[in-house]
This record gives sequence, structure tokens and C-alpha cells, in this order.
Amino acid sequence: MAKILIVEDEKNQRELYVMELQDRGYEIDQAVNGREAVEKVQKNKYDLVVMDIRMPEMDGIEALGKILSKDKKIPIIIYTAYSNYKSNFMTWTADAYITKSSDFNDLTTSIKEILSAKSV
Repeated sequence: MAKILIVEDEKNQRELYVMELQDRGYEIDQAVNGREAVEKVQKNKYDLVVMDIRMPEMDGIEALGKILSKDKKIPIIIYTAYSNYKSNFMTWTADAYITKSSDFNDLTTSIKEILSAKSV
């Protein structure tokens, strides 16, 4: 079972992602901001990180850089309501950039594809 870290400051959103992904058979851990995500990645092994961009304390772009500087192989999906960050060159280091919607198909499809490619 793949272990995924969900990084989202909005509690209701985070809980919704957790429920959806647990229902699909993934083991889920949570972080409420980029700083907590960096700490968790340093202490635990994750198969994938799903991260928002706009969060308090440390945003997703800064956290992305810090996480990848520690572990270049960990796949990261940027999952945000803000499509304008896609032009930020730091987001290009993510394995996927998905704009949030009420339909989880884009997210779950990307997770499956990235985890499948990782296991090959």
C-alpha cells in the first residue's frame, strides 16, 4: 500500500482528500503547512506528496524546494486552486501540477500514473 502525505492548510479540504484516497486503498498522513511537510518527510518515508501552494508559515513552493533538496526521488503533485503558479519555474520540478476541482479524477489518475512509473 502506497503511503501519501497530504499537505493542505484547509481542514475540510484535507479531510476530504484523506477520505477519498483512503477509500482507494492508500495510507495517508497529513500536514497543515509546508514547514510541517518538510519535517514529516525528514522523519518518514512517503511514496508521494500531494501539496497545496498557498499555506501559512511556509508555502508549497518553498516546501517543494526543501523536500526535493533532501530527497530528489520523492514524487510531488502540486494540487492548488491557483493555476497562475504554473508559470513559476519552481513548480516545474513537481511531477504534476493539478488545479483543484470537485472531481478527483485528475488527482487520482496522476497519483496512479506516478506511483506506477515509480515502481517500474
